[in-house]
Amino acid sequence: MALHFTRAEYDRRIEAATAAMAAQGLDGLLMFQQESMYYLTGYDTFGFCFFQCLYLGVDGKLALLTRSADLRQAQHTSIIDDIRIWTDAAGAKPATQLRDMLESLGCKGKRLGIENQSYGLTHLNGKQVDAALEGFVKLTDASDLVNMIRVVKSPAELKYVRKAGELGDAALKAAVRKTKAGADEGDILAAQQAAIFSGGGDYPANEFIIGSGRDALLCRYKSGRRKLTKRDQLTLEWAGVYRHYHAAFMRTLVIGTPTKQHHAMDAACQEALAAVEAQLVPGRTAGQVFAAHAEVMDAHGMKEHRLNACGYSLGAKFTPSWMDSPMFYKDNPVEIKPGMVFFAHMILMNSKAGAAYCLGRTYIIGEKRPEPVSKAPLGMIIR
Repeated sequence: MALHFTRAEYDRRIEAATAAMAAQGLDGLLMFQQESMYYLTGYDTFGFCFFQCLYLGVDGKLALLTRSADLRQAQHTSIIDDIRIWTDAAGAKPATQLRDMLESLGCKGKRLGIENQSYGLTHLNGKQVDAALEGFVKLTDASDLVNMIRVVKSPAELKYVRKAGELGDAALKAAVRKTKAGADEGDILAAQQAAIFSGGGDYPANEFIIGSGRDALLCRYKSGRRKLTKRDQLTLEWAGVYRHYHAAFMRTLVIGTPTKQHHAMDAACQEALAAVEAQLVPGRTAGQVFAAHAEVMDAHGMKEHRLNACGYSLGAKFTPSWMDSPMFYKDNPVEIKPGMVFFAHMILMNSKAGAAYCLGRTYIIGEKRPEPVSKAPLGMIIR
């Protein structure tokens, strides 16, 4: 089997999940989040875009319902022994076959949690699950049950996070080497991806962001490339990825002479990131982290140019996004704890001036201070 953790590590995670289930009065859990499946069993696939469900009983029993294309995937990458296949056919009813599986597991009349908030459970499939299980079991939303366990990483997970950080640094170096007037964005992007793949890394859970000129003000990937001019700006957001664990980064590179706006934005971002780092300690909340960011940005006159969030949790994530919860936004009460991993991004976009400046990196929360997983300096990069 292609497992990335010891069996004892998976057993510990399952025990934590069943304890949380028992505390909530649940007899079992229906998982549709690929992250939950990977975390608890090692099961590694993008087949969650189709109907797929992993059952975990409060007694620790596991059973997977998936398609035939993922049978060997589950056998090879996970600790799951009980793998059921729903039939691909015209008029297929996987939700009905899920009910059949649950009946065989003695779940009739039981109270089951379900991960409703999941990319792997479309609205159509969710309605079919509700219909198939109505009167058969009692369903209650448990979308965050596994999420709140896996948000604090084990020492074994943190090794992968640190490796992801090394790959992220390698990707930055590769990008800087390629960045100059006349360079094609596609070559810069290819250099970043090559650095990660050649270092043993994985595909990211979402596309890297790359944009120059006015496109440097975008916070999302878009199709289309351009070549850099003699005086330009290039915004990059990327992640080192190892065993699906992400370490995200964000930088705006300046080509030629920086503008007054770039210098002002750099000063605000540097001070705001330092303020955020001071809040990334156990006992503080995600809301307090955002407040520190906002206070500095607003004092620099950047309120209309900043975002309403300044970071989020990271971990083992799957498409379509490497973003995880909790997020840094106003009044978020989630407490920061040792072993959590966060990406803090200072993003400024001045549409009137056509200027962008971004600065961000990933941290592991320690007992007393945050540990950046990057060794790259934070100063303005001018090419």
